[in-house]
Amino acid sequence: MNTKEAKIQAFERLIDIMDELREKCPWDKKQTNESLRTNTIEETYELCEAIIKNNFPEIKKELGDVLLHVVFYAKIAEEKGQFDIADVCNSLCDKLIFRHPHVFGTEKAETAGIVESNWEQIKLKEKDGNQTVLGGVPASLPSIAKAHRIQDKARNAGFDWKQKEDVWEKVHEELDELKAEIKAMDMEKMENEFGDLFFSLINAARLYKIDPDNALERANQKFIFRFNYMEQKAKEQNSSLKNLTLDEMETFWQEAKLYL
Repeated sequence: MNTKEAKIQAFERLIDIMDELREKCPWDKKQTNESLRTNTIEETYELCEAIIKNNFPEIKKELGDVLLHVVFYAKIAEEKGQFDIADVCNSLCDKLIFRHPHVFGTEKAETAGIVESNWEQIKLKEKDGNQTVLGGVPASLPSIAKAHRIQDKARNAGFDWKQKEDVWEKVHEELDELKAEIKAMDMEKMENEFGDLFFSLINAARLYKIDPDNALERANQKFIFRFNYMEQKAKEQNSSLKNLTLDEMETFWQEAKLYL
């Protein structure tokens, strides 16, 4: 692994390259916060995919892409006289020190659970910090991630189930309410109950230390693999999925499950 000096040199090299790109590259010169935003979201999702696959060469590559965007935004702000990359780093360092009084101060926190339970209260004390417990949940977060974050913040404030097993009663309750609305065929209420069911399932995932977004993405990948397997088997028979019977599809599906 690289020494601390080598890491600093590598970061300085990145900053120098960004400075040169903004000066000399027509494409880089024209970029703004708004034009980069969509690409930033894409790069973040690509990093998440590499993490799910536990592909370290890809994680390294995608981390570089995300870091490029961080430096890019800081460079744009520097040109506007707002802040620069040093301000970004120092602001982050100050926040980390403030939020870890058990490391940089005199408070005691012997377990990760204690740290988490203190986390929201510490954030509420920050200058210009969140004024409410749920105030720091980004409105633009995808719904699954937002629900998980809301529930996690509520837990850190002491609002949670006494026993994690109790959540299943809520899940079944929401499922029964959904079934009742399906029978009534009230579309608006059906959607509301679907939402309540999803929210309770995400809550259950949180209580059992399961990341619901990762879990769903793994399910997506399994379905894609098995569906592609069926499609390939149909092609090997000079046919297509549309020409297979449900029994034939089920046979291939069960075969695919042996692999993933």
